[in-house]
Amino acid sequence: MELRRDVFQAIADPTRRAIIVLVALHAMTPSAIAENFDSSRQTISKHIQILAECELLEQTQNGREIYYHLNPKKMKEIADFIEPFRKLWDERFNKLESVMKKFKPKK
Repeated sequence: MELRRDVFQAIADPTRRAIIVLVALHAMTPSAIAENFDSSRQTISKHIQILAECELLEQTQNGREIYYHLNPKKMKEIADFIEPFRKLWDERFNKLESVMKKFKPKK
């Protein structure tokens, strides 16, 4: 499938993040995914389509049913991109914590 959407725009939506969490546990059909939301099935199908276009979800067919599951390779790409920023902020917060300890009021 051609990658037509930005993966970070896709995961910016809370509904799509919730779908990712659902299918991370086990593969699900679109109907089973939609049952977890108050939105229409068509709305959830559009969210699933966006996630599939970004290659965050992959589909497999079992008989007449289509199951969606998480693509761990794509999730790792996202995690690898975010990791340097996480480390940077961890370092900054650790430095802030050490500075704050110096100014801790004495009892």
